[in-house]
Amino acid sequence: MSETDRDRRRFLHTAVASGLGVGLAATGGASAAQAEPAGDQGSTRGGGSKVRVAVLLYDGFTALDAVGPYEVLCRVPGVTVTTVAEKAGRIRTDTGELGLVADRSLDSVPRAEVLLIPGAGQRGTTATMANPVVLDWIRHIHRRSAWTTAVCTGSLILGAAGLLRGLPATTYWASRSYLAEVGAVCTPGRFVEAGRIVTAAGVSAGIDMGLHLAARLAGDQVGQAMQLAVEYDPDPPFDTGSPEKASPEIRELALRLLADAAT
Repeated sequence: MSETDRDRRRFLHTAVASGLGVGLAATGGASAAQAEPAGDQGSTRGGGSKVRVAVLLYDGFTALDAVGPYEVLCRVPGVTVTTVAEKAGRIRTDTGELGLVADRSLDSVPRAEVLLIPGAGQRGTTATMANPVVLDWIRHIHRRSAWTTAVCTGSLILGAAGLLRGLPATTYWASRSYLAEVGAVCTPGRFVEAGRIVTAAGVSAGIDMGLHLAARLAGDQVGQAMQLAVEYDPDPPFDTGSPEKASPEIRELALRLLADAAT
């Protein structure tokens, strides 16, 4: 384990144990947020507070962007995952055919150790990039988070909140050019770590990022075990999973299929 990883692990231990007081002061965090209701924090098997992961849901998000990392992180020891939206309740995905329930409203989640922002189609992404309530909440959570993360065009939402200026970041392949517009340095890859911000490429790359976070939170052995637990061993029937490998015709068809399925 590198010294950076050891420092991060110590940070998480201190932050959780102190309710994000002492540990966050050392990283320049703002003053303590309002306390959560008694009993709101979960407990680990050892009796300590859990690392809280908040997954932001918003109208038009892409399902696998949120569910892929959730499926990995929800079983990591000492971690609890909560879905959050501007208002609690059912939130429709980009196709409009699937709804997921946000358990908590933004104003009921003043802090989280890990923030995860999924991407969306154009409608969901642009609307959320222009939503001051959501952007303010993202900035507030980021001030105290150990990890602030995004999948796909969720990176653009992070950028709209002003959190990617000058940082390397990745996003969905067809949206890479927009990273410069939010001040980020486009860095293609399955996921890109820049300090305590991690961005993932499109959709399925969120699973890769989730495994990376599992290892960061609980060690490489747990990350490896979670990869086996979800049997993540890709062996696709085609080799067109990145724009560099796909023909112009396949790239055009892929975007058309996404657009046709969006509401």
